[in-house]
Amino acid sequence: MPRWDTITRGAPSPVYRQLARVLADAIEAGEYAPTQKLPSESDIQQLTGIAPMTTRKAFRLLAEQGKVRTIPARGTFVEPVGDLD
Repeated sequence: MPRWDTITRGAPSPVYRQLARVLADAIEAGEYAPTQKLPSESDIQQLTGIAPMTTRKAFRLLAEQGKVRTIPARGTFVEPVGDLD
């Protein structure tokens, strides 16, 4: 389960970066498998109180890092890990 309780408003790091870190940590820990759908913006809002726009910004950051891919009208999914040869 992602550590939603580690996200702190008013911390030096913006909330969207904290949310991206929590999700990245959960992905790296195997809590979300490759190709698995992440919680929706509204699910995250219900769990944390974080606004959908902030969640969108966190998803965008994770996509830039190559960790997730957002498919319009379907959701945000964990990117498969490439070959480690």
